[in-house]
Parts: sequence; C-alpha cells; structure tokens
Amino acid sequence: MNAPAHPFHQHVIRIAPEDIDFMGHVNNAVYLKWVQDAVISYWEKVAPSDAVAQHLWVALKHEITYRAPAFLDDTVLADVVATGVQGSRAFFTTLIQRGDTILAEVKSSWCCLDTATRRPARIARDLAARFLPDWPA
Repeated sequence: MNAPAHPFHQHVIRIAPEDIDFMGHVNNAVYLKWVQDAVISYWEKVAPSDAVAQHLWVALKHEITYRAPAFLDDTVLADVVATGVQGSRAFFTTLIQRGDTILAEVKSSWCCLDTATRRPARIARDLAARFLPDWPA
C-alpha cells in the first residue's frame, strides 16, 4: 500500500516582537528561520516516525524573493511544496503569505543526514514518494 501523497504542507507562522526591525516590519533574516521551521515541520508531518528519528536536514541553499513586508499583527502562513529529490538532496518551494498576498517566495535545497553518523543519507524512493506524489516508489 502506498503512503498518502502530501503535495504541500501549510505551516502557521507566529510573528514575535523581536522579529520586527528598525523599519517597523519583519526583518528579512527572519524569513530564513520561518522557511527552516516550515520545511522541518513538513518533514515531521509526512515522514514516518522512524525516518524522522534516523534523519536530520541541513539547508544547503536558499533563494529568496521578497515581495511585500510582514508586520507584527499579521496572520502569516508558509506553504511548502517538495519539488524534487536527488540522492541525499531534496528541493522545496516555500510561499510565505498573508491572505492572498505573497510576501516571499523561497526556493531551497536541503541535505538529508543520517542522525548517527551526521553524513549525507540517500533519500529512499518510498520516502520520496510521500513528498512527491508522482515519484515512483
């Protein structure tokens, strides 16, 4: 039996007063933390508990396009979509939104590490299929 496909994950973002910079909006650097929290949350939701225990994720690259500022009282969500897997690397797109307004679009690549050895771990096909509905299991 195949695992259910999860084409995207919605992660609630909580804006803290310390996220606000001298210009009165969320500092651009905070978006990196949001993306990391959202991708890890996605992994923990979709992967089986044994895989979560056996693997860690390290960000390799983020490409962020900022479109609009976020403010302290905003309700913000991050929608995460897995876009590919190659060996020990996985690729994600994260849209950070306030309602219908896209605040930022982030394309990122991550490396899967074995928890015990801290070395790159190839992502198994059946695990990749949980994130990518069209991925052959």
